[in-house]
Amino acid sequence: MARGRFITLEGVEGSGKTTQAAILAQALTKGGRTAIVTHEPGGTRAGEAIRAIFLDPAVSLDVAAELLLVLADRAQHVREKVRPALEAGKIVVCDRYSDSTTAYQGYGRGFDLKLLADLNRLASDGLQPDLTIVLDLAVETGLERTRARAKHGSRGADRFEGERAEFHRKVRQGFLAVACAEPARVIVINADRSLEAVTADIRSRVDELLKG
Repeated sequence: MARGRFITLEGVEGSGKTTQAAILAQALTKGGRTAIVTHEPGGTRAGEAIRAIFLDPAVSLDVAAELLLVLADRAQHVREKVRPALEAGKIVVCDRYSDSTTAYQGYGRGFDLKLLADLNRLASDGLQPDLTIVLDLAVETGLERTRARAKHGSRGADRFEGERAEFHRKVRQGFLAVACAEPARVIVINADRSLEAVTADIRSRVDELLKG
C-alpha cells in the first residue's frame, strides 16, 4: 500500500487553521479520499492531558518546560496516530505541527533555533509534512478574531492568546522565516480574506500535491 500524505496548517492566533483543517479533511473525504484531521497539542489521550497543562495560563511554566511538554505531545502523536495513518495510506491533515514549535518557542520565546531543530527531529521521529500551509495575516487582526471568539465562547484566552502583540509579531516572523527557508514544502496563503477564498487557495495547493 502506498504511503499517505501529510498536510499541516500553521499560522498565528486567529488565522483560521482549525476551521480550514476541518473543511479540507471533509472535502477530501467527500472526494473519495481517506482523510483524517488531527491537531497539536493533543490528538491522542496523552496529548489531550498535556494540552490542558500546556495552554492553561494559570499554570506557570518555564520556557524549557513549555517546550518539553509540546515535544512530548508530538512524540506520542506521531508514533500513536500520524505515522500509522500514513502507513495505512490515509491523508493526515494536522492543525499545527513542528513549525509551530519553531515559531512559538523559537522565535517567540527565544529558544536556541539549532537545538530546537534537533529536538523537533527527535520528537517527530524525522517525520516531515509533504505540504505545510501557513495562513498569514496581521497579528492585530488575528488577536481581534480570538477576542471575539472568546467573548462569545465559554473560555477565556489561553497561554498564547493572552500574550502581548510583540510576542505574536515574533511568532509571525518565525512562520515566514520557515516558509522562506523551505519553499518546496511550505506555502504562504493570505488569510485576511473571505473563508471561501482561503478555502479555494488551500484546495488548489492540495490538489497539486495529490496529483503529483
